[in-house]
Amino acid sequence: MNKIENKYTYYTFENIKHIDEYGNEYWFARELQKVLQYKEWRNFKKVIDKAILSANNSTSSEKDWVVEVNKPIKTGKGKEEIIIDYKLSRYICYLIVQNADPSKEVVALGQTYFAIQTRKQEITEKEYDSLTDDEKRFYQRHLTKRGNYSLNIAAKNAGVKNMAEFHNAGYKGLYNGETANDIAKYREDILDNMNEDELIANLFRINQTKQKLIKDNIQGEKEAKSVHFEVGKKVRKAIADIGGMMPEEMPTPQKSLKELEKEKKTFEIKNI
Repeated sequence: MNKIENKYTYYTFENIKHIDEYGNEYWFARELQKVLQYKEWRNFKKVIDKAILSANNSTSSEKDWVVEVNKPIKTGKGKEEIIIDYKLSRYICYLIVQNADPSKEVVALGQTYFAIQTRKQEITEKEYDSLTDDEKRFYQRHLTKRGNYSLNIAAKNAGVKNMAEFHNAGYKGLYNGETANDIAKYREDILDNMNEDELIANLFRINQTKQKLIKDNIQGEKEAKSVHFEVGKKVRKAIADIGGMMPEEMPTPQKSLKELEKEKKTFEIKNI
């Protein structure tokens, strides 16, 4: 167990996680293949097939366990080829690691990671619609914290040293030129004072930036800041195109999440 904890961590799988525009988590099969140390795609494909069979046998509900996608890659001769990849749901990843080679140390960690994450998310998805507005804010804020952690790793790998300026670039793109300080003029601690929809918009910006930094192998602080700005700008345009409310126009909740947390703890202490 000590050897597993030293070599692999929670973020071994967290760092290859993606989140779509609806807040759904997914993993690419080719990235999971590398993490699980399968050299041959054909061998890993057999594991995926077993997992799909297990999923279909375990439930009668129809789910998109696996979504096929085509990806362009550069060959050694500089030519572009299209390869098949899959977007995998959290549950199918859980079944994949259950069917993977148990002799691999990383598989043992994966089994624990996806078991815990699947259970957590099953509860969240089932209860989400019945949550209060503030409870939904807490949930989305938790996702943005995790997203920013992964984004910071990707930015650091790209050569970013001034994280404040890097994050400001993203805010400028999404908020029509406003920096974190500009936004803070009318509310302290930006993310803790956002409503559910504004947090979701920022989560999309965060995850799309992370994916682009990694996918395009962006190098250099200037280039990384430019990517963050452009992604923020495109997210803003997407909101405008569908007639949505701009993030800076969204209503600010009366209380920050930190205030709500403090009130909750005070209430619990009094009851004890």
